[in-house]
Amino acid sequence: MNVMHRRTVLRASGVAIGLPMLEAMQSATARAGFAKDSPIPRRMFCICTNMGMMPEFFWPDGEGADYLPSPYLKLIDRHRNDYTVFSGVSHADVDGGHHAEISYLTAAPHPSAGGFKNSISLDQYAAERIGVQTRFPSLSLCVGSENNTLSWTASGVRIPAQKKPSQVFKQLFVQGTKTEIENQISKLRDGRSVLDTIGNRAASLRSRVGRNDREKLDQYFESVRNLEQKLVKVQDWERKPKPLVDAKPPTDVEDHTQLIQRTQLMFDMARLAFETDSTRLVTLTIDQNANPKVALPGVQDGHHSLTHHGRRQESVDQLRIIESAQTKVFGNLLGQLKETGEGGQSLLDHTMVMYGSNLGNANSHDNKNMPMILAGGGFRHGRHLAFDRSNNYPLANLFVSMLQQLGIETERFASSTGTMRGLETM
Repeated sequence: MNVMHRRTVLRASGVAIGLPMLEAMQSATARAGFAKDSPIPRRMFCICTNMGMMPEFFWPDGEGADYLPSPYLKLIDRHRNDYTVFSGVSHADVDGGHHAEISYLTAAPHPSAGGFKNSISLDQYAAERIGVQTRFPSLSLCVGSENNTLSWTASGVRIPAQKKPSQVFKQLFVQGTKTEIENQISKLRDGRSVLDTIGNRAASLRSRVGRNDREKLDQYFESVRNLEQKLVKVQDWERKPKPLVDAKPPTDVEDHTQLIQRTQLMFDMARLAFETDSTRLVTLTIDQNANPKVALPGVQDGHHSLTHHGRRQESVDQLRIIESAQTKVFGNLLGQLKETGEGGQSLLDHTMVMYGSNLGNANSHDNKNMPMILAGGGFRHGRHLAFDRSNNYPLANLFVSMLQQLGIETERFASSTGTMRGLETM
């Protein structure tokens, strides 16, 4: 059986249709496991929640594989073997409390200093090297009332983040001019399918692949036909354009108190972007600086003000409700990535998900001891890598390990001193 390229499409008479991941698109090495020469793309999703996580509820007890999960980690302990927890890590000379969020992926020192100029962010460093492999080199997202971003160019220019899931969906999955759409509607109303146009090529393809791939192609083509029949009923394809994914366009949640729902929508957009290989690099900042409160039972006060709790029990209890909900929705993301198959493995196996905060302790605006989790992406997980909380280990070393896992040959990024000690690949 010949090996096919991941981006193989069937073309005929101006029609092109993409194909799902087939066994024929993978080398024998790739089918056996995650390998450096695997055609299955590697991805990176970097997330920052800029209000921190209360240390006493985040850090586990013990280290290595036998750690005892903290109250927050218990909420996602079902995925324990899919992530690594880091403690005692931060960026050297990155200070300034909330200002440090702009250095979350750059490690540029003293972000609150006068005349500060940022440097290139982790995602953009990667995008400069592998971004040409996808339609969109990278995707910058934001949840919150301000258009914050984690992404910065090499010249220190802010890359605006998108905050409306509907616009992200449109950018990723809606395409075609008005004329092209109208022509396709006309064909569909006549009972024709784009599959009719490429029928001979599809038949030829079926004869060249194995049984499993033939079954997968049949299921895929059937789903395309079913989707087309649904679209025939749409009077105006411009108002409801053809999706390239089996998902409904999201409805934006304009209520800024709905933090969890808004976060879940952006997680969904990132997952769909990865699943369709529209991009391999996504950042998401969860910005709660200006939001009044979070709509959760038991929460009455604003998220930002609660982080300055001064150890008041009522405030601590409310903040714990918010941060627990955030942890749960992060766990949902990991579960969805695990449930999405790709090449005999899962989307999580090929996607690094880094979740953390620029604040180690929001109550004191401390930027040391940043809470940090890395999930998926072909690393050996299930451990707590504990470093010196008085003399922190460079978080940028993790960035170097992640860049190398993306296939980028580099030994240094920002303030790194090497790769992340103790983090091993599969």
